[in-house]
Parts: sequence; C-alpha cells; structure tokens
Amino acid sequence: MICINVSMKFSNSPLKRTPVELILDGTNERIGPTPTDRTGKVCFDVAATSGKVLVEGVERYQGRLDGEILIQLRNLTETGGNSEGAASGGVSGSNAYRNMTTRKIMVNGKEVLTDSEGYLVDPGDWSEAFTQQLAEYEGLKLNQEHWEVIRYQRDWYAEHDSQASVRDIIKHFRELWGCDKGCNHYLHKLFPRGGPQKQGNRLAGLLRTKGEH
Repeated sequence: MICINVSMKFSNSPLKRTPVELILDGTNERIGPTPTDRTGKVCFDVAATSGKVLVEGVERYQGRLDGEILIQLRNLTETGGNSEGAASGGVSGSNAYRNMTTRKIMVNGKEVLTDSEGYLVDPGDWSEAFTQQLAEYEGLKLNQEHWEVIRYQRDWYAEHDSQASVRDIIKHFRELWGCDKGCNHYLHKLFPRGGPQKQGNRLAGLLRTKGEH
C-alpha cells in the first residue's frame, strides 16, 4: 500500500479533493488520478516500487514508492519537480576535453553526446529517455529495480555532490530488499557492465567515480 499525504508547508492544512497520480518505473504504468480525502490523503493498493507522484498533473516526487509519502507545497502555484537534467545544478555543462572520443545517441530526435564509454559529456542532458536509449544500446532491459538504484544514485549525488560508494549502495538496498538482493553480487547482476558504480553511474547521467580511469 502506498499512501500520499498532501498539505501546505507552513500551515499544515490538508489539500482536499486534489488529484494524485502515480507513474511506475519499469512499466511506465499510470495509476489515477485519484482525489485526496478530507485529510489530504489518498492510498493506492500497489506494492512497493519506484516511480513518480504527480499532484494536479505536476511532478512533486520521484523515487521509492512505499508506505507513507508526505508532499508539502509552499503555495498552490509552486513549480513542480523535474527529474531531468543534471543531478546537481553545479555540474551542468560540457566536460569535454581535447581529443575526447565522443559518440552521439539520438534521444527524442535530439543528438546527445557521450564519451566513448557512454558517460554524458554534459550531465545537464540527462533524461529518463536518455537512460532508456543508453540501456538499449548496452543490451540492458530496465525494470523497477534498475530505476530504484538509478534514482538513489542521482539523489545521493544531489545531496553529497559525489557518487555513492558501493558500500553506501549495498547498505541502502540491503535495508530495502533484504540480504539476498541487497548485495554486491545481485547489484552486479542488475548492472552487468561494471556494476552500479560504472554502468549505474552512466545510466544515471553521472560522471566516473573519482579515481576511475
């Protein structure tokens, strides 16, 4: 069960009869929109997964969908979230260097540059469509577990301004998925071309981990 609670940030007043919609990663299935009740809450009978929450058609949350999720708005016209672009505003811009070998990936009719391994030249070019195209190029079929890791890595970078370590990733997903899946072996099974720190970073639009050559 996934329950979304929508309220105003400063007054804590619940937003009643407000349409809420889920978009599930992996399948891109849309559930809703369903209006909130008098307490500003709406629940969906969906197993824990990864995806987005839209409130009145505007993206307000992206990440793990599980249990209770609180969404607070400063005002009714507040600009929504956007899960595209660089994970951190400070890293947007070209990272090209002289004689860099690049290749082009077509994303929704637009040419996006990566280096020879698939890392974005400009992290600001990241989008979910880019991840889908790169995964297809690398022969990887994405499911909701891939997206959970990708979103976690992007969230970690946005908060810490550095890539998550393998230890951090394992610790986080062991708590979520248990010991059988929250382990290095399973994460490398999900991302067979270098594990979450290489293939995961590429798909998440992040640069190489420091020290990687």
